[in-house]
Amino acid sequence: MATEYDLVILGGGTGGYVAAIRASQLGLKTAVVEKRKLGGTCLHKGCIPSKALLRSAEVYRTAKKADEFGVVISEVGLRFSQVQSRKQKIIDQLHNGVKHLMKKGKIDVYEGIGRILGPSIFSPMPGTVSVEMANGDENEMLIPKNVIIATGSRPRSLPGLELDGENVLSSDEALELEQLPASMLIVGGGVIGIEWASMLCDFGVDVTVIEYADRILPTEDADISKEMQTQLAKKGITIITGAKVLPDTLAKGDTVSIQAEKDGEKQTYSAEKMLVSVGRQANVEGIGLENTDIQVENGFIATNSMYQTKESHIYAIGDVIGGLQLAHAASHEGITAVEHIAGENPHDIDYSLVSKCIYSSPEAASVGLTEDEAKAQGKSVKVGKFPFQAIGKALVYGETDGFVKIVADRESDDILGVHMIGPHVTDMISEAGLAKVLDATPWEVGQTIHPHPTLSEAIGEAALAVDGKAIHF
Repeated sequence: MATEYDLVILGGGTGGYVAAIRASQLGLKTAVVEKRKLGGTCLHKGCIPSKALLRSAEVYRTAKKADEFGVVISEVGLRFSQVQSRKQKIIDQLHNGVKHLMKKGKIDVYEGIGRILGPSIFSPMPGTVSVEMANGDENEMLIPKNVIIATGSRPRSLPGLELDGENVLSSDEALELEQLPASMLIVGGGVIGIEWASMLCDFGVDVTVIEYADRILPTEDADISKEMQTQLAKKGITIITGAKVLPDTLAKGDTVSIQAEKDGEKQTYSAEKMLVSVGRQANVEGIGLENTDIQVENGFIATNSMYQTKESHIYAIGDVIGGLQLAHAASHEGITAVEHIAGENPHDIDYSLVSKCIYSSPEAASVGLTEDEAKAQGKSVKVGKFPFQAIGKALVYGETDGFVKIVADRESDDILGVHMIGPHVTDMISEAGLAKVLDATPWEVGQTIHPHPTLSEAIGEAALAVDGKAIHF
């Protein structure tokens, strides 16, 4: 049986289902093909479950220091099975919400594996989608005018360092742990590695992080990386930077051990389990790309600014095209692609306006250029920094480490980048994102009257500090 659609989307993750909803709003007959569950990696294996665990870790950490707030708790314990149950309850609720949105938008959902076919009796161009149904039913044939590939990504590992799901884990397996290990060795000090390091440490796990670059969070502003390492070390996390893990030295038994080379010397590191967090690779296999002229470059699908591939009626969005690999970026890429299909003439996405968040303790968030990036572009910069220790609400909250940093162009006075580390900065970064969208200057942000007492006052003070006008520090 063949069914015609205006749009078929391969992948029902954040990018895919948001694109489907926007397509429905624009009157396009739309179908989503999803081989597992609607919501994709973000909902089931990434953003949501990891943040649910991080929240439990935060509550546990806060409870252990309740006496600082004058609150007496006779005994603080951790039921990790209940932590996992809470996580799953949140996932299930949101999953049901996505399914409801599909029904509301009259979007057809096919549970199975979709593959793009070449030219056939159904279409003179590649793009017909064959769906191998998960329930074993006969394959469905979908004939779309347009296709969006939103198949996402999966954790990758180092060559020779194979993930076994038992001793050597990816974040996927780590999320399903039934009990916490006594110790964890984390290979990779990027965003995911640091979030896991913070979480596990707060749960009482002995954590060691090995990072190949000369600093953790190497894509963040150098001041943020330095402060994060300082604060994680205070929590008791061991961090080794500038170290190359040697996969062929991996040994597994009651514990996992591996050697890493640093400054020409080899050191052995051991733990009960190992978490490999060295990035993600695109899911480009098994979806029929070989039946098209679509180009794959460095493992990712190549597109133009409207997310069209070399087959102009086939688009690709989200992790499968590389870039920032963030759920909120994927959503907006999906909206842009759909609006382009519908003739709405959308604007290109300016990725310098996309905020990035790290949900560790402390949190970190950023938008725009780092100080080093701005200087590398030949810009003359001026910088304002303001510490949370001078913010009354941070003192009240009991978390005073960290700061807000604003990088501005000395000539135009435009804000180039904003970088934050400290309490609840992931909830505060959107103000900086709006400032970037509006090409605001530090003066304009400083003139915004931030309510007192709030953590957001640090943004206003940092903006004033760019020109040496900070009030409270």
